[in-house]
Amino acid sequence: MGSFYITTPIYYVNAAPHMGHAYTTIAADVIARHHRQRGDDVFFLTGVDEHGEPVANAAEAQGMTPQALADLNSERFRALMPRLNASNDFFIRTTDPEHKAKVQEVLTRIKDNGFVYKDHYEGWYCPRCADFKSENEIEDSNRCPIHHIELTREQEENYFFKLSAFQERLEQLYADNPDFVGPRHRANEALAFIKGGLQDVSLSRAKLTWGVEVPWDTEHVFYVWFDALLNYYTALSYARPGEDLTEKFWPPQLHVIGKDILKFHAVFWPALLMAADLPVPERIYIHGYLLMDGEKMSKSLGNVLDPLVVIDRFGTDALRHYVLRDVTFGQDGSVSTEAFEQRYESELANGLGNLASRCIAMVRKYRDGAVPAVQPELREDFDGLAGEVAALIDRAELTPALELVWERVRRLNRYVEETAPWTLANDPANAERLDVVLATLVEGLRVVAVLLASVLPETTEKLLATLGAPDTAYAGATLTAGTVAQVQALAPLFPKDIPAAAPA
Repeated sequence: MGSFYITTPIYYVNAAPHMGHAYTTIAADVIARHHRQRGDDVFFLTGVDEHGEPVANAAEAQGMTPQALADLNSERFRALMPRLNASNDFFIRTTDPEHKAKVQEVLTRIKDNGFVYKDHYEGWYCPRCADFKSENEIEDSNRCPIHHIELTREQEENYFFKLSAFQERLEQLYADNPDFVGPRHRANEALAFIKGGLQDVSLSRAKLTWGVEVPWDTEHVFYVWFDALLNYYTALSYARPGEDLTEKFWPPQLHVIGKDILKFHAVFWPALLMAADLPVPERIYIHGYLLMDGEKMSKSLGNVLDPLVVIDRFGTDALRHYVLRDVTFGQDGSVSTEAFEQRYESELANGLGNLASRCIAMVRKYRDGAVPAVQPELREDFDGLAGEVAALIDRAELTPALELVWERVRRLNRYVEETAPWTLANDPANAERLDVVLATLVEGLRVVAVLLASVLPETTEKLLATLGAPDTAYAGATLTAGTVAQVQALAPLFPKDIPAAAPA
């Protein structure tokens, strides 16, 4: 047991949230909940990035001020969190005055440490990424490889951060900490970028007004990425009124981000912390894209699967399960409504839901709901399982961790068919054997529920309450005789008779 600090990236408020935002948040929430089950003192941070050119441009296009757009969309993101069952401890907005003051403090320290200077800059710029692109990052026809829009040539006098001064220290960081960035191929990407030779980067923008003012030169605002990256640090200083959590939780154990912001988090961010004499995070895990029609899901591209529509029809747990089960976390993968419905029916309704219904119904029918206090079978299938699942989650390998649990769901369903409790119940001579079978099914179901509690919090709460064993402490995820004494009736966990979605 110890402290565990986990973050999502903060999300741009230039548009309403979509499935990509839900994906990252769900993954981080699963890890946060899992660590709480293990007894860790967890702090889970998410929030929104409200400054910069993308927000200013989107606001102008809608005839709004940047602050008005930020207020509108920030509330949409904040409202999404409970819909996803996200258990975040704080929701940061980069327009928070406490955040802005802390950004100015840290970046002034970096300047005082000798890592800031003023110069002219010219380069190719993507206003949607809020990023200057190097030559090897440019798509054919001088376009952004993410948004596929034509890049603009920008020239202005800015303050610069001496990123180049951290070339050797960053290379050493990766050499000393091979797991600093995961998965491995993402670490290789970051290291290749570093070894390609680091160039100093703009720390401020003189042409923009929507941002955090540079305290030593109020004609400038800080480049949005430096403002945004510092949120993970600044939040701890004011997230809990009257208390500074920095000493307790810094550095973070895990940042969960998408691959489109790899450069900023895996290169710029640790260099920035080094420049401020702050410890770097323990680990950054970079996931891939949820794809529709071969493209990253994006409002600007118009290929969006709305998480709220899925939740309204199938429930939050079904969405949480699908995004981590259908696409291997850490890789790109295609999603669709058809694949979602198939996974819902085969694994949730017919797999876990049917298992729970059958087991509980048989205990109620054959033993009046009383669970025999005998030693369960299937120990060879469950021994060591909790440790294996925890080890995978510690590496942010969420999809393989889920597969281990789902193997046991399938095993329990096979056990029902192999033992045929309905046949045993017909002969009083088989009473002891039936006791063992029923105890094994109930206890196996309880262990599966504990292991799935971080992924399916609503479902497992209902199931464990029905079993009279609401405790989700991870230490309890082992087969034990007599843990469940009496079961209650259970409504279907994943109904099959869900009305079709209304036409758009």
